[in-house]
Amino acid sequence: MVHSGRSLAVDHGGSGGGHGPGGLRGLLGRYALLPLRIFLGVTFIYAGLDKLTDPGFFAASGNGSIGELMRQSRDSAGVPALVDLALHGPAAFGYAIAAGELAVGVGVLLGVLGRLAACGGALISLSLWLTVSWSATPYYYGNDLAYLMAWLPLVLAGTPYLSLDALYARRRRRFGRHLIG
Repeated sequence: MVHSGRSLAVDHGGSGGGHGPGGLRGLLGRYALLPLRIFLGVTFIYAGLDKLTDPGFFAASGNGSIGELMRQSRDSAGVPALVDLALHGPAAFGYAIAAGELAVGVGVLLGVLGRLAACGGALISLSLWLTVSWSATPYYYGNDLAYLMAWLPLVLAGTPYLSLDALYARRRRRFGRHLIG
């Protein structure tokens, strides 16, 4: 409606009801990935710590060991060459996976190099899907594919809110390139 050279906007709910800039809808949209970040971060930290605290996990053979898991999944893997590579040094591969899970979990939970951490999580999930859970039938019984898909929004969006990345970006905008000094 135009009156005396001024236009009056009608809010049909698109702006969130006028509760500040962007309104409630905008606020919820900004923080929509936070539950996913928390879930994936805590889950990957737990998975890494679980491996590191299980003395039998890093063995080349035996019940519950990484070596035995790799041997069992080798013939049904989507990419058996990845399993063969891991079988050359099962303990080293197990430590690499555990350390990667910890780094990814901490990175995405605290928002430190969030996109890079999410890429790492996606790569871990992809490698586990192509090896360990490839034979799950139907495909949606294998959780590694779901984890891979869950990482993709964080790869695209990063960790722009409630994160050290956001704090760094804010300081950089305020102080320019001279953050220290």
